[in-house]
Amino acid sequence: MTTATREPYELGPMPLGRPMEIVDERLVRAPWRTIFDIARRVELWPAYLPHYRHVRFRSRASDGGGLVEMSAYRPFGFIGWPTWWLSEMSVDEGAPAIRFRHVDGITKGMDVEWTFRTAPGAAGTHVKILHVWDGPRIPLIGIPAATMVIGPVFIHGIASRTLEGLGHTAEQDASPRRARVAAGADNAR
Repeated sequence: MTTATREPYELGPMPLGRPMEIVDERLVRAPWRTIFDIARRVELWPAYLPHYRHVRFRSRASDGGGLVEMSAYRPFGFIGWPTWWLSEMSVDEGAPAIRFRHVDGITKGMDVEWTFRTAPGAAGTHVKILHVWDGPRIPLIGIPAATMVIGPVFIHGIASRTLEGLGHTAEQDASPRRARVAAGADNAR
């Protein structure tokens, strides 16, 4: 890992209309800033998420993104299937959104976008993760593999757990009692 900071990756808008599109979404009962800050600190994900093996920045960018290596297990009962990928990551606080483009691993070429929208009635934040991909470059079976196995079984299997775990962490951070404890106004028991 290098300590120098690079310019942010320019990943552009999501390339919609690809053969594989996987959407995971959840209402997180926390302000957008809370869940956004937890989601953007990918190097801390293994502390919150038991299915993550490791997350390491190979280089950092000035927007908080960079080149990031990630590895997680896709649980199947008591057995976990190990996965690995390398992504360019960009962070847009103004949107707010987090973008990834997989540049190595079986999912090379996949684009991912996390978006955060305040839910109506200020009930929390609607978080959406969109994965789009043309599939692995394997003639005849690449697209079917992506749309029938890799996307629904592996991508959704990992992303849904990631969103659930980070959402739960944000909700705990946003809870009124926890805020009072952090401010010293309540005795922890």
